[in-house]
Amino acid sequence: MARCVIFPYYPNYNVPIKRPRVHFKCAICIWNLLLSTLKKRSKELSLSVKQAIIRLKKQNKPIREIARTLGVAKTTVWNILKKKERTGELSNTKRPGRPRKTTVVDDRRILSLVKKTPFTTVGQIKNTLQEVGVCVSKSTIKRRLHQSKYRGFTTRCKPLVSLKSRKDRLEFSKQHLTKPSQFWNKILWTDETKINLYQSDGKRRVWRRKGTVHDPKHTTSSVKHGGGSVMAWACMAANGTGSLVFIDDMTADKSSRMNSEVFRAILSAHIQPNAAELIGRCFTVQMDNDQSILQKQPKSF
Repeated sequence: MARCVIFPYYPNYNVPIKRPRVHFKCAICIWNLLLSTLKKRSKELSLSVKQAIIRLKKQNKPIREIARTLGVAKTTVWNILKKKERTGELSNTKRPGRPRKTTVVDDRRILSLVKKTPFTTVGQIKNTLQEVGVCVSKSTIKRRLHQSKYRGFTTRCKPLVSLKSRKDRLEFSKQHLTKPSQFWNKILWTDETKINLYQSDGKRRVWRRKGTVHDPKHTTSSVKHGGGSVMAWACMAANGTGSLVFIDDMTADKSSRMNSEVFRAILSAHIQPNAAELIGRCFTVQMDNDQSILQKQPKSF
């Protein structure tokens, strides 16, 4: 009689197990993420919240209710109560850390340099501090300035106004501050301006992400020789705007240069018609007192 023997099946453990390949850079990123998660500290509670926990505990409130009322974890409430019971204090203990590279005197010196010369650079401040024996980095200087609410901005371009002109403008404003609207209805305002044919001369800021500096949407175009510009004269009143006159149409050489003769020609040709249309017979011409064009001829006009 034949026997049937059944042998148990044992898997071959000598065959190497194929493991999924993990990219080296991905593994480093995951490891750094885990380390940052472990090192991350929770936000500290304010002293008022800690005092509220103690006050509610004195009212015989359970820890669960205190945590739900103040919106904190139960373990946090328990740790604060134990600390109060053990040490009698609620303030946080001083933690060790890297000492500041600058003293209070150094911080005042940095602020003094910026207040005295606002256009100074961080590199110049660093060199000045090195002369007195203070060696700090540019990042440290920036942090001290940021802590004092100082930020770097692009300067605004404004017309140069002398001290005498500032006083005259202030006196003019005080004299005409309480004038009625009927007075201003009789004023014809005139001014000149330069109009660029292509784009503005000033700087422009753009919101973009890193690496998109050359994207056409984030750049401004330029042309050779600046693109050209024209000078224009215009006037306005309370009732509306007047004529727009291009200076090159009033000059013999078709240039955009404004002088006293061109300005007198514009006044002779356009002041009376615009004033009659916008104001009437009685009016006052208000100009910006530009000394380059207000010579004897325009003043006599």
